[in-house]
Amino acid sequence: MIIPSYLKKGDTIAITCTAGYMPKKNATLCIKALKKEGYNVIVSPTVGGKSKNYFSGTDEERLAEIQHYLDDKKVKAILCGRGGYGTGRILDKIDFTKFKQNPKWIIGFSDITILLNHITSNFNIATLHAPMSTAFNNMQHNIENTQSLLKSLKGEKQIYTSITHSFNKIGKVKGKLVGGNLALIANAIGTSSDINTKKCILFIEDIGEQLYAIDRMMHQLKRSGKLDNLAAIIVGNFTDLADTDRPYGKTIYEIINELVKEYNYPVCFDFPVGHGIENRALKVGVNYSLEINPTTVVLKEI
Repeated sequence: MIIPSYLKKGDTIAITCTAGYMPKKNATLCIKALKKEGYNVIVSPTVGGKSKNYFSGTDEERLAEIQHYLDDKKVKAILCGRGGYGTGRILDKIDFTKFKQNPKWIIGFSDITILLNHITSNFNIATLHAPMSTAFNNMQHNIENTQSLLKSLKGEKQIYTSITHSFNKIGKVKGKLVGGNLALIANAIGTSSDINTKKCILFIEDIGEQLYAIDRMMHQLKRSGKLDNLAAIIVGNFTDLADTDRPYGKTIYEIINELVKEYNYPVCFDFPVGHGIENRALKVGVNYSLEINPTTVVLKEI
């Protein structure tokens, strides 16, 4: 796995929106925090741009912008402003030639999952599943999220602990960390952005889905073999879920546990990653150790 260079003071971070629209004011605290760390910050036109619809710009505008930052050697990291939807619309038109020659950290989560996994799967380059610009607006409530991002960019290896859950399956493993947003993982199956989960630690999270849709996506992972031969699975935050008028009959963790309990590998639930209050930075494609015991869960970058 190719690890992009870690950042030092004076390096440049570009903030761009490859998907949904984000007001520029939402990035104000993020920009201040990055500058306080000593970084130069480029705020792209898609951040608070003139778009009148859902997206942060036209497909052509968003494509040209991410392409420019991927190609620019002076830019050492690209931080996505927000997710939503839209990155997959432009992904196949991105030219990664110069990026492969000069890898840099690509940062984001949610819809950005498709970009992170595409890069890691196709080019063997690590990416960073981490809080985006708006997370800095909530630093006073959960500074651990943004600090995990800043520390990861500096090359500090992170150790995360999590509370236990009754569905957890104990064990200790090592493996490459892959995953992200469940909907994007399922959607990528059969495409060039698909991920190989064999002997990997898979982490999943999601937001705003119907309970039956989560069940459908989990069955898609199972039927496509993504749940076979894992080292372990980490179940993160599943937030803002909805139910049908006639109740589905199971909670979110019951749905997932029903699908994974037959496997012999370790499983942990309620890990601090995703759209919830806690969302720790995780390096996709990098090796981690995971220890799940009756009293705690520890995920450690190797």
